[in-house]
Amino acid sequence: MSHGDPARGESDEPEHWKPGQGEFELGTDGPAVIVVGVDDTVTSLRAAAYAAGLARRQHAQLIAVYVAPVASMGAASPAGASMLVAEAEAHHQVATELRARFDEGVRERGISAAFIVAHGDPYREINRVADETRADAIVVGASKQAGHRLIGSLAVRLVRAGKWPVTVVP
Repeated sequence: MSHGDPARGESDEPEHWKPGQGEFELGTDGPAVIVVGVDDTVTSLRAAAYAAGLARRQHAQLIAVYVAPVASMGAASPAGASMLVAEAEAHHQVATELRARFDEGVRERGISAAFIVAHGDPYREINRVADETRADAIVVGASKQAGHRLIGSLAVRLVRAGKWPVTVVP
């Protein structure tokens, strides 16, 4: 079996293991960028703590993404406008509190980090941020919602996308 001559650019690696022309290589020597989905649930806070530890040990950049959902169906009711304002204020308050906790935690640990607030579908927004930042890994908390067993949780959807290693923290 030939191992090729690395000095001449030869290798025995199968072609599907090699990055294509102009592509970046994911997972070379550990993650350089880790994206973590956060909200105010216990499992997402555990995921953030796990991702922070991983980023610290790997000297990786940590990007936390909080996704505020779009307006609810209650907006169509007569009290819709005031409900929309109340929802927006509540999501802003959650994002502000999460950002403060995140900033304090990464500062104490000396982690390079960013906190991003997005609006919309968590799967689409985390996917978008991971693509834009060329993330090497995604960390999310396990869903506790019963309906996700039928339609699929955020974690399942991210795993099925097959773009990154996804760690699901219980």
